[in-house]
Amino acid sequence: MKAILALEDGKIFKGESFGAAGERYGEVVFNTSMSGYQEVITDPSYKGQIVAMTYPLIGNYGVNPEDVESRKPFLEGFVVKEYSKAASNWRSTQSLGDYLAKTGVMGIEGVDTRKLTLHIRAAGAMKAVLSTEDLDEKSLVKKAKTSRGLVGVDLVKDVTIDKKYTWPALPLDKKTKAVKVAVLDCGVKYNILRELQKNGCEVTVFPARTPAKEILKSGAQGLLLSNGPGDPAAVGYVIETTRELLGKMPIFGICLGQQMLGLAMGGKTFKLKFGHHGANQPVKDLKTGKVAISVQNHGFCVDIDSLNKKEVEITHINLNDNTLEGLRHKKFPAFSVQFHPEASPGPHDAAYMFAEFVKMIRKYHG
Repeated sequence: MKAILALEDGKIFKGESFGAAGERYGEVVFNTSMSGYQEVITDPSYKGQIVAMTYPLIGNYGVNPEDVESRKPFLEGFVVKEYSKAASNWRSTQSLGDYLAKTGVMGIEGVDTRKLTLHIRAAGAMKAVLSTEDLDEKSLVKKAKTSRGLVGVDLVKDVTIDKKYTWPALPLDKKTKAVKVAVLDCGVKYNILRELQKNGCEVTVFPARTPAKEILKSGAQGLLLSNGPGDPAAVGYVIETTRELLGKMPIFGICLGQQMLGLAMGGKTFKLKFGHHGANQPVKDLKTGKVAISVQNHGFCVDIDSLNKKEVEITHINLNDNTLEGLRHKKFPAFSVQFHPEASPGPHDAAYMFAEFVKMIRKYHG
């Protein structure tokens, strides 16, 4: 079945459909990971986006139920150069195409994804439509232009849970008590929960609209602000909850969680030209001078100059564009990173941050 990806600036990319049929709208972004397509597809932070993989061959090791990062895929479409119909891996339970069809995700193959990536790098991420139903190029470009985009749109409400749930602690030793951590689900990846669990945490995941008083009442000793999709400035209820809890318990923010913390501290956010999406982003720790290769997935960023330097310490920067990658409050026990220390997919350079968070909680509570 033929499929067309049409960008709002008039660029057209034709290909063949795999996965679900239909028509979807979203912002086109590119991901530079060489593997881990299943984790990319199931990352809720891609809600509202059509993801193009720069690596040319996708699908060769299939899909399995252990490597999903959320309850279902939330992205609007998936773009590849070549889709491998043959899946060869001992853990594979189904093909990528069958998985996309079953979960209602549109895929398009045969696209020159490197040409698409170069275009986005030059012109910036832009609105687009992916369709197997309407193959009229002018019609599709018009649809792309009039679609809603991401700026000012709350997408967290589309990915968060309805009811809280728990991940029990793994036993460490008889003397060490589990740390109770509340996770505010803005689109949390399961590997964040796994890493907290590995570090001796009893985790309760709360819906994004949970008020601060309910989190305090739950007996949580620390708060993790999760990753998530879209414009952080549009998610005022999470910003308010974060502001109310700042100084009342240790806080660790990841990706969108950093943006929420930055906004709660009085900072501002802005939209990046084409965002950071991939498993190979270099980040510098300003305290140690060490460089870590990180996993990233975000289209917005906290403005360094908008933060009060008397209250906020800049801890990490991105070496590709010098944007903010980490911050810490100078008075309250709160820190955050723009990248993903839980990896999945990607390097484990920053996994120690979960241990740092647990150490901060234990110190705070004596």
